[in-house]
Amino acid sequence: MADIDVFNGDADGICALIQLRNADPRQSRLVTGLKRDIALVDRADAASGDRITVLDVSFDTNRQGVQKALEAGAEIFYVDHHFAGEIPRNERLTTIIDTDPDVCTSLLVNGHLRGRYAHWAVTGAFGDNLKASAQAIARPLGLTEKQLELLESLGIYINYNGYGSSLDDLHFDPAALFELARPYATPLAFVEEAPDIFAELEGGYRADMAAAAAIEPERETRKTAAFILPNEAWARRVSGVYSNDLANAFPQRAHAVLTERADGTYLVSVRAPLANKRGADELCRRFPTGGGRGAAAGINALPGDQLDAFMNSFAASYDS
Repeated sequence: MADIDVFNGDADGICALIQLRNADPRQSRLVTGLKRDIALVDRADAASGDRITVLDVSFDTNRQGVQKALEAGAEIFYVDHHFAGEIPRNERLTTIIDTDPDVCTSLLVNGHLRGRYAHWAVTGAFGDNLKASAQAIARPLGLTEKQLELLESLGIYINYNGYGSSLDDLHFDPAALFELARPYATPLAFVEEAPDIFAELEGGYRADMAAAAAIEPERETRKTAAFILPNEAWARRVSGVYSNDLANAFPQRAHAVLTERADGTYLVSVRAPLANKRGADELCRRFPTGGGRGAAAGINALPGDQLDAFMNSFAASYDS
């Protein structure tokens, strides 16, 4: 029998698991990867009696992996906020799934644990660009303005660290970053006692965001703006968080950030307007390798010959 933790390598997945392993310490095998690596359950290689925790990856994408693990005799605890599709009934499967656009996995885990490690939930929510939700959870914690800003920054930086086309693009392997943070009951203690990690993430984030800010929109309409970033490591790292930054700066506008890939495809991050957090997942699922949630979605490898079709569909989705 083994304990296996399967989680998205972004802020939401990492902060959700930190909460759970503070509440229920386990020496588990970690299965994670880049932000866009979401078909993870198959990698668990489950056996009878295994206890598998799955966090912040779409149930629908992992349906076959879940079924295979259940058939092998494993128990699964699944928490997520992405499109799930039909969830099968099985006595060894427990799910907490909520696709509300103002919810993320860290917040769902926070509810499950009755707020025991709420500081990490706040950090995960900020990382998932759910500022209002993060602030609401933080309100009873008695944080100073400076402390709240620190949690927001940490969430953004951990999220930023998950983006890239390979682990070589990242400052920290997500599994290693989780292991570095897991001993701390609060993110404030983590930043205080591991300042070099925070400084490395912050420095990389600021440099990459400055480079992205120099890029002019490729296409712009009344309610949308699309940007194309070059095939460079800084652009691959910043693609998702730059989308969030644009969404916060222009809450009435939808944004698409496309990053060129060496094979001629594009990595795509889409953010619906913060004023109407709907439709990003539906748009991205029209194209190969697309998925996500209503407020934020993406395409892992948009074929180059479908660039115009995507641009047109993106504008049509939000200009009406």
